[in-house]
Amino acid sequence: MESNFVYGANVRANGIRQHYLRYSRNGSQAQPMILVPGITSPAITWGFVAERLARHFDVYVLDVRGRGLSETGDALDYGIDTCAADITAFAAALSLNRHVLAGHSMGARFAIRVAARGARGDRSIDKLVLIDPPVSGPGRRPYPAKLPWYVDSMRECREGAGVDAMRKYCPTWTDEQLRLRAEWLHTCHEKAVIDTFNGFHEDDIHADLPSLDVPTLLIAAGKGDVILPADEEEIARLNGSIQTVRVAGAGHMIPWDDYEGFFAAFGSFLGAPL
Repeated sequence: MESNFVYGANVRANGIRQHYLRYSRNGSQAQPMILVPGITSPAITWGFVAERLARHFDVYVLDVRGRGLSETGDALDYGIDTCAADITAFAAALSLNRHVLAGHSMGARFAIRVAARGARGDRSIDKLVLIDPPVSGPGRRPYPAKLPWYVDSMRECREGAGVDAMRKYCPTWTDEQLRLRAEWLHTCHEKAVIDTFNGFHEDDIHADLPSLDVPTLLIAAGKGDVILPADEEEIARLNGSIQTVRVAGAGHMIPWDDYEGFFAAFGSFLGAPL
């Protein structure tokens, strides 16, 4: 099968080096899409999703600061406001106007903050896709995943762990998926991940939801416990324009669990079915 991968590159935006991977079948003739992965997912791990999206969009998969090949280190700020500013600056640096902004988990929380800020001025976002964002926050139930799951697996990968070691963390994944995670997980900076995890419980993304004024699709995992039915009802009360779809057979890592179901969940939200 012919790949839609175009190139990987770096750009300086919001004061740091940001690395990204571009996937596109029709180049700049297609609408741009920025895809922001989750807490321990470098851009390369979303390549299999970007390949499919690139049939319709000019896709830019971002290495969030502290992950993959983007700038990293203890001195960087990994808070939600800074990471949201990274995305805005990235889009501006590459002149990605009227783009689709899609984020998974952590990336979806950052995307909410970007779009909420955009409602107060920046109008570069055309549509917003939120893929199973953690709905934890001040005074709310904690995020169901535990921090040692991330920290322990990263430390093992820094020591050279392979597929077998990763299987105990992701027992339902294929060897190919586990191999890619083992190869790249060591690039996730421990402080970045810890700060992000803490932010899941300290940052109030619900306060941003009422101000979202671009078409928004929420894709929730049917088998996961990140977004419960009560959470879905609260989101609807906060912003009744948000469309919600559940992928019945998938856990939090939705396209890993149900690849076709993930793309079917978009329906006609982005135009032609994916």
